[in-house]
Amino acid sequence: WYVSIQCEFALNNHITVLNLNTAIGIDMGVKRFLTLSDGNFINNLEEKLKPLENKIALLQRRIKHKVKGSNNIKKAYLKLTLVHKRKADIRNNFLHQASTLLIKNHDVIVIEDLKVRNMSKSAKGSIANPGTKVKAKSGLNRSILNEAWHKFFTYLEYKLKLKGGILIKVNPKHTSQTCIKCGHISKDNRKEQVLFKCVKCGYEANADHNAAQNILRRAGLARMACRANLTRGRQQELAEAYNSSSIVV
Repeated sequence: WYVSIQCEFALNNHITVLNLNTAIGIDMGVKRFLTLSDGNFINNLEEKLKPLENKIALLQRRIKHKVKGSNNIKKAYLKLTLVHKRKADIRNNFLHQASTLLIKNHDVIVIEDLKVRNMSKSAKGSIANPGTKVKAKSGLNRSILNEAWHKFFTYLEYKLKLKGGILIKVNPKHTSQTCIKCGHISKDNRKEQVLFKCVKCGYEANADHNAAQNILRRAGLARMACRANLTRGRQQELAEAYNSSSIVV
């Protein structure tokens, strides 16, 4: 049985308190689900989802050998559906827990303005123009879709809206190639997935942590604008603040 309960509650019409000191930058990743600009991180769902993915692959192989329209194939499809539902439930629970944890501790959250649909496009290309590194791109696409980045951003957005916080989206260009210490930009700064090493000043750090710090830094102008508004005592209505659903820098 499924029960849906609808309730009505009062929502504050104005942002009265906004602690800008809690502003945090988030870098989404493959090895880690996300890394924060303060150095904390949340691991991905690979360990939890891998057994279910193996079970799904096994059930799909078994279905190929069953007679179409038979009771056996109907039972097999039912089992497959239940496993897919279990996988979706685990993912949704994870996304809700992660987003709620961030909302509780941060009033301002900065993310990259990622076009997830474009990022997860196939690299196969066409017969005339075949793609390169198709297998690696396929694995990356699968990881992005498995982690449901777009749904996570949606959860962050509406939970921040209810709290009265702000979600800021910044240009993702070169966030992973820019040194947070000296500002040097080079693709050679990140030759490995995990390690960032600046070829100019020699600064070394976790690559995702460095990127998250750059993401937070890019929101500096928006944060200064918010601080100025609060200093002048201007209370911005939530409806106005979220007409475009986010502040894009």
